[in-house]
Amino acid sequence: MQLNNDEIRRYSRHLILPEVGMAGQKKICSSSVLCIGAGGLGSPIAMYLAAAGIGKIGIVDFDTVDFSNLQRQIIHGTSDVGRSKAESAKESINEINPNVEVVIHNTRISAENAMDLIAPYDIVVDGTDNFPTRYLTNDACVLLKKPNVYGSIFRFEGQASVFAPHLGGPCYRCLYPEPPPPGMVPSCAEGGVLGVLPGIVGCIQATEILKLALGKGSSLIGRLLLFNALDMKFRELKLRRDPKCPLCGENPTITKLIDYEVFCGINLEPVAVGANPDEVDVHEMKRALDNPNLGIKVIDVRDPDEAQIAHIKGVPQIPLGSLPQRFTELDPNSTIYLHCKSGKRSMKALEFLRQQGFKYVKSVKGGIEAWSDQIDHNIAKY
Repeated sequence: MQLNNDEIRRYSRHLILPEVGMAGQKKICSSSVLCIGAGGLGSPIAMYLAAAGIGKIGIVDFDTVDFSNLQRQIIHGTSDVGRSKAESAKESINEINPNVEVVIHNTRISAENAMDLIAPYDIVVDGTDNFPTRYLTNDACVLLKKPNVYGSIFRFEGQASVFAPHLGGPCYRCLYPEPPPPGMVPSCAEGGVLGVLPGIVGCIQATEILKLALGKGSSLIGRLLLFNALDMKFRELKLRRDPKCPLCGENPTITKLIDYEVFCGINLEPVAVGANPDEVDVHEMKRALDNPNLGIKVIDVRDPDEAQIAHIKGVPQIPLGSLPQRFTELDPNSTIYLHCKSGKRSMKALEFLRQQGFKYVKSVKGGIEAWSDQIDHNIAKY
């Protein structure tokens, strides 16, 4: 391929780098990258790859833009709220560099479609935020011999690596052979994330992609880079390929994609709304608060900082983390409704109280988010 005069002007700061030059820029422009996720990590990755001139960028994302995304997902703007993230990302990329071919996959990556989605691309970058998709992406990349540029973020900390057994390094399963128990690691929606953190980690991932495309430098293959934004410190761990790895080891037992929801211990939600006997809806919670004579106690198990954002009047707090020390404040023979932000932590609190002998405990389905949607729109959503 040849660069035209407009492209030479656009990429001039690359072209004068001896490590890149005309030949290197042509490699970049001839490369294709599949970006799984157009969120916090995917935003800086896609934007910088587009600016650098990656020839083809695929975007896999089935979600829509929410107001809470705008604090960190800089590829989207306020006017994009409610739009498809994939469509919004494509528009932003085209504005940055119209020479880039953008292919949107407005779908959830799954064991059924992962191989077909990944196969046409040279490099895959993981910008996801859940364990089933991370293991799925890893396994598909190993089976297809594609480099998997990994990153993850939480609160003030992030990590990045490149998993590529076909290039001599380990895979994600070598680092994390088993997923954590369901609910053990909070999501960003539950635990929060500093808005600039995905920008830092995403830029590291984008840098690794460009180095892979150029065939230059020392990549993160065999290394895990850890970053702490509060301390502004980087650490590095050496990673080795596990000869017993069931995927990339000497005697692999995983030769095709599996059910990753089951592997990660995640139960699919029941089809019928309200089918879970351990749950009540927010209307039942309101009835309990409006009628104290019913003797139903409502407890908020969110963290204190969250109560400053949004709080339902008259509902006392016992944070989930404090429950093992404070459950004796509750009557095990009374009916208790537990609520949190979305219903996940309240289910954990329910399971703990059941273990302590509480028989009449219910989790409020949808938590304070459902309360805001269905009962009181003045309660802020976050």
